[in-house]
Amino acid sequence: MKNNIHPKYYPNCKVSCVCGNTFLTGSTEPEIRVELCSVCHPFYTGKQKLVDTARRVEKFVAKVNAKKTVSKTNRGKKVKRAARAKIKAKKEVVVKTKDFKRITQVKLNKK
Repeated sequence: MKNNIHPKYYPNCKVSCVCGNTFLTGSTEPEIRVELCSVCHPFYTGKQKLVDTARRVEKFVAKVNAKKTVSKTNRGKKVKRAARAKIKAKKEVVVKTKDFKRITQVKLNKK
């Protein structure tokens, strides 16, 4: 390392919060003052409140619920084709045979 270009390192930097909590850490500053720490931060204390002024959470939940209901009615091509094939297989089939004297229709019922 080059000499005289790096700031002085303080291994016992005192960090003090507005709430009164203090702890030691390493820093280039001898003393640090902060407004929030892990003791008084709402996320870590569990007192965090979601402020949803634009109804983003409600809109997202509604969108997800709408997608779930639509996905039940909207099916893919493979599912639709399989359903149509099942219906066709259940319908009766008309087979035309050609005789010399007449044309007859024979109905077969498939199960």
